[in-house]
Amino acid sequence: MKELHNRTKIVATLGPASAKKEVLIEMIKAGLNVCRINFSHGKHEEHQFTIDLIREINKEYKFNVGILADLQGPKIRIGDMENNGVAFETGDVVNIVTTPKLGDKNSIYITYTAFPKDVNAGEVFLLDDGKMQMRVLETNKIDTVKAEVLYSGVLSSKKGVNLPFTKTSTPSLTDKDREDLDFALKNNIEWIGLSFVREAQDIIDLKKIIAQQGSIAKVIAKIEKPEAIENIDSIIDVTDGVMVARGDLGVEMPMEEVPLLQKQIVKKCTTLAKPVIIATQMMDSMVTNPRPTRAEANDVANSVLDGADAVMLSNETSVGTYPVIVIESMSKIIRNIEAGMYPYYNDSQIEEHPETFLADSVCNSAVYLAEKTNAEAIISMSWSGYSAYQIASQRPKARTYVFTANRDLMNSIGLIWGVKVFYYDKFETTDNTIKEVNNILKEQGFVNEGDVIINTASTPITEKGRTNTLKVSIA
Repeated sequence: MKELHNRTKIVATLGPASAKKEVLIEMIKAGLNVCRINFSHGKHEEHQFTIDLIREINKEYKFNVGILADLQGPKIRIGDMENNGVAFETGDVVNIVTTPKLGDKNSIYITYTAFPKDVNAGEVFLLDDGKMQMRVLETNKIDTVKAEVLYSGVLSSKKGVNLPFTKTSTPSLTDKDREDLDFALKNNIEWIGLSFVREAQDIIDLKKIIAQQGSIAKVIAKIEKPEAIENIDSIIDVTDGVMVARGDLGVEMPMEEVPLLQKQIVKKCTTLAKPVIIATQMMDSMVTNPRPTRAEANDVANSVLDGADAVMLSNETSVGTYPVIVIESMSKIIRNIEAGMYPYYNDSQIEEHPETFLADSVCNSAVYLAEKTNAEAIISMSWSGYSAYQIASQRPKARTYVFTANRDLMNSIGLIWGVKVFYYDKFETTDNTIKEVNNILKEQGFVNEGDVIINTASTPITEKGRTNTLKVSIA
């Protein structure tokens, strides 16, 4: 009996409901691949406990679960409201002020000090995920904005504010983000999520900080602003991965555009071999229910069919009642789609970059050969993981296995579609290495006697160079 794993990976946010050892172990066994730590909530001491717990479980059970540190970014909120909620009617006029105060019918405190300077008369801004909308009537450009309520509703404390029609002056990395980033890098976290990315320079600036601290952490660009959509090609080009953060994106942009944007971004990412995560409200009803809605099951299934590397859970696993069951449910949906109508094998065009053209050609040929020979497995011997990204981007039907002596790679590569990783450090000769890794897969039940295996490697194998060798083997 072959031991199989889902190709589409699962990212889950940890929190009070899931940061317990016995619960987290069951979540990983059910299909969790990457743990997300949301720096919008919690203190560093709490996050340290969670990080230590993940690493302890990885060591004890020989798992390779990665960690995504998701920075809060310049999230704009209002302050506390009187009676924890104030009712507004259409046409009401209210002052939005940057001086801290308890909000009431006449004035509301906003945490974003540049708000009066950035907005202009006539611009519409949204509160509480768009449930309430206001239009700027006038601003003194210092500390007060007069606004008109467009739709009636009750506004409660600490709700978020979105400015879809305003060019904000705040940097993507806030002072809080810098502190959280330092903490994450000291803990050697594999992936850093940058919120509210607007342009490629935001990613470049973050990467410089990461490099200056001697870290090899990779960056995930969270796409949730209209500016990010305008600059999507240049952002994907410089980032290591992308998250389609549909929560704020669906508020900042017309909601009917988001499904198509999701598909377009996934296609752009797979073409450039950049991992892409679909996030927000995937199985939100499971925060309190043991079963997803039919619409949620379809949403997960469609994200898998779109070709996403990973699907992500937020409140469902951080504060939800059923963190293990939600992972099991998501895994079942993924497994069913991948066994059925999944569009395997994207014969992508190779970009003619002089440095990587030959390696990309070998990886492309490996997937082509796997399709033509009905191979069971593609095996990559890799130090950097580059060949795994290239092979996975074409979504081969053959399963992809990476053998590496680079322990830093083992957890980070867990985000990549279809890849399962093994530690292997006996790189002596190419022929012996290929024979050994093939036998390891056979002994562990991943391939059977007589299965076709496609091997990729660099020759000479001891030099850890770019992939330049392709071999067809029989298990």
